[in-house]
Amino acid sequence: MTDKQIVIFGGSGFLGRYVSQALLATGARVRIAVRNPLNAQFIKPMGGLGQTQFIACDISNPKHVAAAMQGCDIAVNLVGILKGDFERYHVDGPRNIAQSAAQLGIDKLLHVSAIGADLNSESAYGRSRAAGEQALLEYFPNATIVRPSIIFGREDNFLNQFAGMISKLPIVPVIGGDTKFQPVFAPDVAKAVEAIITSNGHAGKIYEVGGPEVITMRGLNEWIADAIGRDVAFFDMPDGAASAMATLTGWAPGAPITRDQFKMLGNDNVVSDDKDGLKALGIAATPLEIAKQEWLVKYRRNGRFFDSARA
Repeated sequence: MTDKQIVIFGGSGFLGRYVSQALLATGARVRIAVRNPLNAQFIKPMGGLGQTQFIACDISNPKHVAAAMQGCDIAVNLVGILKGDFERYHVDGPRNIAQSAAQLGIDKLLHVSAIGADLNSESAYGRSRAAGEQALLEYFPNATIVRPSIIFGREDNFLNQFAGMISKLPIVPVIGGDTKFQPVFAPDVAKAVEAIITSNGHAGKIYEVGGPEVITMRGLNEWIADAIGRDVAFFDMPDGAASAMATLTGWAPGAPITRDQFKMLGNDNVVSDDKDGLKALGIAATPLEIAKQEWLVKYRRNGRFFDSARA
């Protein structure tokens, strides 16, 4: 890969840091395209001297995208948001990237979407993800799409959010308690991206990637409580109350859930039986257990000195 120039849109985000590190390790030259390159400088030490470039880019701006892709062989799009202007970042962005990739003769285009991408989804997030895939494939039919389940890792806003709440409250509400997830480790998703980029036979394919465990929202909260040694009481919040809370507070800073995220909880987030995943790419999925010692320890009352006694 030492002769390849790869542009990674969103290369300094939560998933982006792992993808950037994985691709830099192959010897590829990597260009990080983000809105503010100053916030991406921590990526530089992951590679060798001159191996990493940075460029300011808003993927909703076609001129920015075209400039970021100049001289590149491969493009990877990791940009995604959980609230805000879905049309701009999930639809216009992928369209701009695919259009420029086709015009510039890019060899490979990989787009990270999400499980739950569906034009008929009740959530704007799910609809926008599907529309983005459609727009991408319209201009670059040979693009490869990766749909992860919920991604977890040291810097995530998933396990950490629940662990922070469970560590502080004696009673914890659970929204969408029966909804199933298949949490996938961020470095495993990065390995999937690397495997697709560094080998052939993936053009036009869709991969759905998840971890080895399928777990409900309630089960996940109970698992976290056990992992950090907290005795808490969980109660399932009725859908009506959860919907009202999401409507009233969903757009407030620090709000636990948006109205659209509540709608997303109406469907399971697990890989499809008819789609290839990590196994097909030769990757062994990492279990949730890794989070216990790697970073959830900080939520224990005595940190790493926690013993089997309940806090």
